[in-house]
Amino acid sequence: MKNENGQVMFPPPGKTPREDTAAVMKFYKLPDAFPSQVRREAVMVSEALRKPGDRLDLRKKFIFTCDPATARDYDDALSLETDRRGNRVLGVHIADVSHFVRPGSALDREAYRRSTSVYFCDRVVPMLPEELSNGVCSLVPNEDRLAFSVFMTFNRAGEMIKREFAKSVIRSKARFTYEQVMSVINGGSVAGFWRGRRPVEVDRAIRAVDSLARQLRERRFAAGALDLAVPESEVQLDEYGEMTGIVLRENDESHQMIEECMVAANEAVAKELWSNGIKILARLHEPPDPEKILSLRAELRGLGVKLGNIENPKVFAQFLRSIRNHPLYATIAVMVLRSMKKALYDSRAIGHFGLAKKYYAHFTSPIRRYPDLTLHRQLAARISGSNARVAPGLLAKWAEHASAMEENAADAERALLEIKKFRLMEAELNSRVLVDYRAVISKCAPFGCFVEIPELAVSGLVHVSLLSHRFVRFNESDMSLSVPGGKSWRVGDRITVNVAKVDFRQRRIDFVPCRRGR
Repeated sequence: MKNENGQVMFPPPGKTPREDTAAVMKFYKLPDAFPSQVRREAVMVSEALRKPGDRLDLRKKFIFTCDPATARDYDDALSLETDRRGNRVLGVHIADVSHFVRPGSALDREAYRRSTSVYFCDRVVPMLPEELSNGVCSLVPNEDRLAFSVFMTFNRAGEMIKREFAKSVIRSKARFTYEQVMSVINGGSVAGFWRGRRPVEVDRAIRAVDSLARQLRERRFAAGALDLAVPESEVQLDEYGEMTGIVLRENDESHQMIEECMVAANEAVAKELWSNGIKILARLHEPPDPEKILSLRAELRGLGVKLGNIENPKVFAQFLRSIRNHPLYATIAVMVLRSMKKALYDSRAIGHFGLAKKYYAHFTSPIRRYPDLTLHRQLAARISGSNARVAPGLLAKWAEHASAMEENAADAERALLEIKKFRLMEAELNSRVLVDYRAVISKCAPFGCFVEIPELAVSGLVHVSLLSHRFVRFNESDMSLSVPGGKSWRVGDRITVNVAKVDFRQRRIDFVPCRRGR
């Protein structure tokens, strides 16, 4: 968030760590509670589960969900079968939120206003009341739930040769965690976490979906999709709201399996509508500007990394794959991400550069994203033969609002993480018990070098006066620092540091090289 002069404004921390989230929510004007009318309507519309209407009955099919262990809302489920010709038919079943949230209702107006759920490290600010998000819309196991199903038929080469859509009623047979699915992918079993199927059938179903997902992933990367798998940081808090550490969640094969299935469903729906002349809230991701590519070249040259003709998406994708085992991969990935344009919602253009998709939109998370809900309504109108078109002006207004709210939510989530990290650094400094951090130099300047601490996703400055008691020279030729005839510091070098200063107001951390020989 910026002020009138274009300066970045930082949200203040709470009076205590427990109040940090409330302070951030107030700064970013996030709603704390649902209006009473919305709560009453949420309770009333829950009864709509008893009036499903005409639907495809899939309750006997083996359908399962896969989510984080701590998840409470399950908005997507999977199935996989084989047709008479031996083709694989992937079913992606998404919670039918549109059955409960009708256009113009109090629920709909509030969902539009919020536009997205916001995920903080200690709480969620949901788009929909929990009567829906954790209740009748959540695809919990062994309960009848209403869904919008996308059926995609793939041939042996992994090419989608057919797509079909239907309002359905499902009964999830199992709720798996990513860890359980990963165990099966690695040759284990989920025995004890299923109902109605023998363990071998469950394991075989998961591995079949994984096999298809791997094929789809290979095809996507061959088409020029960018592989920027950076581990997600999950902040750990104690009972007082103080940060105790960060857990890095790897994007392993279990996550990739779900991701590929959702990408396929999003593409299928977007293609069905857009290719038939129905404009939608597309998820647009444009290629990077040439100036950004030039800047990226210069930055990576400082790391000793050479680029080919990365203006070509396929070459760009090959480059990213080639550096996966580079010791500075995380730093390089951040540089690449900064050179990319932001993905946003658009009603006039379509296409996703990062995913290498001509058609793409968000369909698979209507519990937490309003654009997905709008797409559900348009697809429902399409398959029922009704008018699926939305006035261009209204669609443009939705796109602008959804993009703005998404950015606001992302800024708020980052701000709270930053506050928690600064509190950790400040507490460490005040305790006078120095902690050694293994850091990487990410940039050199005449006044010092910037370092990043991968284990905390924290960055800061080591001032040139702290690097050496001798004169330190900045070398423009290779963007390095050095003592004539002595030590040098370059981008990519590893350095062990201690916290020297924490400035909460300016959001700045200074470090000093560790003097204890580590």
